[in-house]
Amino acid sequence: MRVWQARDVTVTDGLRLGRGFRQGPHQGRHQVRGACHHDCPDTCAWIATVENGQAIRLRGDPDHPLTAGELCPKVNRYLDRVYHPDRLLTPLRRVPGSAKGEAAFEPIGWGEAIGLVAGRLAESVDVYGPETVLPYSFAGTQGLVQMGMMADRFFDALGATRLYRHLCGVTAWLGAAEVHGLPDGMDPEDLRHSRTILLWGTNTLVTNRHLWPTVEAARADGATVVVVDPVRTTTAERADHHVQPRPGTDVALVLGMVHVLERDGHVDRDFLDGYATGADELLASAEPFDPAATEAATGVPAATVEWLATTFATRRPAAVRVLVGLEHRQHGQEAHRALAMLPAVTGAWRDVGGGLCRSTQQYFDRVLLDPVPRRLGAERPRAVNMASLGEVLAGTHRGVPLDPPITAMVVHNCNPATITPDQNAVLAGLVRDDLFTVVLEQFMTDTARYADVVLPATTQVEHLDLMNSWGHLYLSLNRPAIAPVGDALPNTEVFRRLAVAMGLDAPGLADDDETMVRQLLDSDHPWLDGIDLERLDAEGWVRLNVPVGYRPPLDGLVETPDGRLHLGALDPTPGDETPDGARRADPDRVARYPLGLMTRKQHARFLNSHYGGFADHHPRESSRGDRTASGPVLDVHPVDAAARGVADGDLVRVFNDRGSLELPATVVDRVQPGLVAVPFGWWGRGVNALTNPAVGRAIGSAAFHDTLVQVERLAGGPGMPERREQENA
Repeated sequence: MRVWQARDVTVTDGLRLGRGFRQGPHQGRHQVRGACHHDCPDTCAWIATVENGQAIRLRGDPDHPLTAGELCPKVNRYLDRVYHPDRLLTPLRRVPGSAKGEAAFEPIGWGEAIGLVAGRLAESVDVYGPETVLPYSFAGTQGLVQMGMMADRFFDALGATRLYRHLCGVTAWLGAAEVHGLPDGMDPEDLRHSRTILLWGTNTLVTNRHLWPTVEAARADGATVVVVDPVRTTTAERADHHVQPRPGTDVALVLGMVHVLERDGHVDRDFLDGYATGADELLASAEPFDPAATEAATGVPAATVEWLATTFATRRPAAVRVLVGLEHRQHGQEAHRALAMLPAVTGAWRDVGGGLCRSTQQYFDRVLLDPVPRRLGAERPRAVNMASLGEVLAGTHRGVPLDPPITAMVVHNCNPATITPDQNAVLAGLVRDDLFTVVLEQFMTDTARYADVVLPATTQVEHLDLMNSWGHLYLSLNRPAIAPVGDALPNTEVFRRLAVAMGLDAPGLADDDETMVRQLLDSDHPWLDGIDLERLDAEGWVRLNVPVGYRPPLDGLVETPDGRLHLGALDPTPGDETPDGARRADPDRVARYPLGLMTRKQHARFLNSHYGGFADHHPRESSRGDRTASGPVLDVHPVDAAARGVADGDLVRVFNDRGSLELPATVVDRVQPGLVAVPFGWWGRGVNALTNPAVGRAIGSAAFHDTLVQVERLAGGPGMPERREQENA
């Protein structure tokens, strides 16, 4: 058995950010450029004002083409988070004998904390092998360095179990990739030239707010803006038209559109012959979906199906804007695949401002490098899907026993106790006495409460990072504006120290943060030509050298084996835990739980669990726009509310066989009959106590929205406090 010895991990040369990026004491006032780290397509550029080492103001960079000087309500108050009295500022160890979940901790120093973590990880590895260690992280920061660059090197050197970070994003990627190869979409700024914009399953005003001025500029020049969404969102109310399919029926709606396009002669045969394969199979699968059949399958009136298809074909340039709203279903990959095919059918890609407008992440993936090789082939450790955490901590993955079991978990940039499906199963795993849990965090989150060791993490204004974007083509440098508050450390520094303590000496484990930024930029790709650290440091942000008006299929960027778009037959079957799907697959279940549940990014003030525990950061908000005391509400249609004796403001219980949730009801017609909605991200018992742990086909994302529930009114009268005026700041 290998004997592990924790080494001296004292750092005497300051944080290893790189010589040009250490923040010492500054006298007077100065400004520092940076960029937002949130899991949001906007990646806003900001300017921090610092006075005598204290950040006193954070504002949007007025020169950035998309940010244009505006930050969102979350980040307008970000400095409140940096200096919040509840901020974790020293390492913590769970008090011996205390129960997990009680959050009973005592402070310790960094040397003791690193030694304790290294020793416990080593013990687990000695007994079970390195795959007994599970790293668990996601997008608490989108920064390329702090998100996981050093952490990945550390866990790769250790040989730990790998994590498929498929909670969100991968299903959208895979669906488009089946059509495009590496699925580049159009530049979102080219929506300025569009005359038809389909915002499909995306609430742009709330979750992509800096794109909205581009949409409005196009509309001012005559564009028609259509929202396709089961819920009448804020964006739907501002659009020209709202098309409202039943949940999970998007593929059927696309097939109905394709049927009309073929029937009415709007299929661009020359484009399909020149750039695509599989068109005949697609058209054949659309043949049964005449407008009447499409109405039966989706709930969208037949006349609307015809109008939507005709508008997309004739008001050009025509674009489909889609992000991740569709993917959180078992068949979400097929929905994204369908939407990736639609612009090819009409040849929409011929026009600047036409085509598929999706994540821009792939543009950056092509050009940014990490030179440290990772294990491949037989050396590659096993991998588990992060959406299946409850099952994994119980000892299986996709029904197969895990050997070895997970006995140690290191969590960073993530709050799995809140954001992972089937919350009760996750909590049952976190409470295990034989699980050693380490959490790198800024606050005492739901997950941190179950930890054995909590390590204080820096915020975005305290560390160096390189920011790409999944919503535009600008690369940004985030300079640290202030020194770390208290004893907080960047993620990179924590994993460097752990590597020293565990005697790991694999390539790259000693690299400082500046070196890693330079490594990412050390590319000969023409899109990165002339973009280096010095330029980013001077300018703050730089656009990739992607040609203006770039059209991936026509400009030779379709990375399928034959270089052509791959169309084909589509499967419109909804997921097994949607109301439509369950009537086919599990009639007994839909009889017990007849309502479909959607968990939406509803709030302007947070879009994940980042701010979900701060009562002073946000008021309660329903989809109707009302705000009261802190906490989520249930949106329910008047028909469903009346059938259950529920009035507006009543306290209700939402439940299924996974769990239950008590919260006030808001009776609104924004949701359809048969559908209820609860925003996600709130700490404590949240909507993920109810959600489906299933994932999409292949290795897809979590099927949060494929969840069935029942609602009942609780005795005791209204649960909604008196409403206050809506806040805007």
